[in-house]
Amino acid sequence: MQGDGKRPPAGAAVLREDVTQAIRAAALQELAAVGYGRMSIEAVARRAGVGKTAVYRRWGSKLEMVIGIVSEVALGVTAVPDTGTLRGDLELVLTIAARALRHPLAGQIVPDLLAEAARNPAIAQTLQAALRDNQRGIGTLVTNRAVRRGELPADTDPDFVVDLMVGPLYWRLAVARTPLPRGYVARLAASVAAALTAGAATDLAANPATGPSAPPATG
Repeated sequence: MQGDGKRPPAGAAVLREDVTQAIRAAALQELAAVGYGRMSIEAVARRAGVGKTAVYRRWGSKLEMVIGIVSEVALGVTAVPDTGTLRGDLELVLTIAARALRHPLAGQIVPDLLAEAARNPAIAQTLQAALRDNQRGIGTLVTNRAVRRGELPADTDPDFVVDLMVGPLYWRLAVARTPLPRGYVARLAASVAAALTAGAATDLAANPATGPSAPPATG
């Protein structure tokens, strides 16, 4: 693979945000055009109109750059403003995630990267860790807010919240490639909020009697 060599980030130089955004856009375009295996730091730098040094100041390797960028695009959420309600927070996250997954390049990048991960354990491990950390952070934030408001039980599992929240979007937009009907995001947010407030994501280990394998009550 080209461009996988590690380079230490350069000192504490101030990084221009416009250059960072140009590199991110170039990396996504290069991924869509040639795939991860043929992608190189040199090609990304050329496409962005910068030198290789500008790329290495931000990311130490091709893998680090791709994981950093794709983990943001994959969920599409890096910050979730507090809307004041669980349903509002869910709808905001789902709206942002749906927009990211409908990105014109996402349909080309995600399948290629998943295929590359299947061939390369290092990519698979790093990609899974990055996505898991990103999603867990969002799930924890949304869950903790709702618990503080009294909307959710204290033992709600943030990981399960994320599963309920983004699973349907990933299935429709990244796997089935099915357009979302009008009002789908709002309806999904309402359904997930209703399930969560009913205790769908509470800790089954702490409440085994509520689990699907619990024996029927006897008289």
